[in-house]
Amino acid sequence: MATVKVGLVGCGFVAQLHMYAYKRVYGVDAEVKAVAARGDHVVDFAKQRGIATTYRNFRDLIADQDIDVIDICTPPMLHATMIVEAMREGKHVICEKPFAGYFGRDGDKGPIGKHVPKSIMYERVMEEMKKTCATIKASGKLFMYAEDWIYAPAVAKIVEILNATKDKILFMKAEESHSGSHAAHAAQWAMTGGGSLIRMGCHPLSTVLYLKQVEAKARGERIAVLAVTADVGNVAACLADQERAFIKANPVDVEDWGVLTMTFSDGTKATVFSGDTIMGGVRNVVETYTNGGSLFANITPNNHLMSYLTDEEKLASVYITEKVDRKTG
Repeated sequence: MATVKVGLVGCGFVAQLHMYAYKRVYGVDAEVKAVAARGDHVVDFAKQRGIATTYRNFRDLIADQDIDVIDICTPPMLHATMIVEAMREGKHVICEKPFAGYFGRDGDKGPIGKHVPKSIMYERVMEEMKKTCATIKASGKLFMYAEDWIYAPAVAKIVEILNATKDKILFMKAEESHSGSHAAHAAQWAMTGGGSLIRMGCHPLSTVLYLKQVEAKARGERIAVLAVTADVGNVAACLADQERAFIKANPVDVEDWGVLTMTFSDGTKATVFSGDTIMGGVRNVVETYTNGGSLFANITPNNHLMSYLTDEEKLASVYITEKVDRKTG
């Protein structure tokens, strides 16, 4: 079996999720050989997970000739620069979402989410994405955007059904929401590139775009996005401090509520919602309505396994899902 040697960048929440995933890779032997992060906790992270080498500098990691793939699990503001540097060093790259974003430039008035016009942000992001894509193409290496929803069993089954029926998707409704991010940087546009819609909504957005392409291929059609409208807001701003016991959304200059609607070139529609003010655990849902039926992908929480356990402490080392509601006490 072929061995792929991975260098992990970052050792936070997302890096832990990726480590769980590497244990489940099949077809190749995926071995995380090194991890790079600035904080002292990278040493404990590596020791607990049996990673042989630690680096404090990203450039030292990409210079490691023993590494085949760089897996970027850092805050979004670092993604584009790290993609370019790693691919110029001859590495394949896996990158967490989002691929790119606007995080501010010299001279911007802060906080940028309140003061920099979104039209300017858009122009600058598109410029950066074109440059990054050019580097990727010139490298001859693989760039792999780490979108996990399209591999979820329920979504994979929808794909199978669409290929079999060749039905037309008339409308999709998709959502990722929860009660607020645990990460401090999620509150700041300069760190995350936006709020709930870009941080979480990217997953349902990627999935509905993917399903429309599956449909198009199955039917021998060409389908593109014709128009996009969106609305965002900070709905938790009206809450007093004592009313925030369970809602963790406390944005500086990003949205905690967002919805967008897409119109496709075949006249069909899709909506994507994402919010940081929704309690009850994470909601990962895709509803697909076709001319032949309705398909509901309840990714999280799903009902593949239902259990009752008297001592949840015994599950401390067992991965269940990426987020559950937190109790205060």
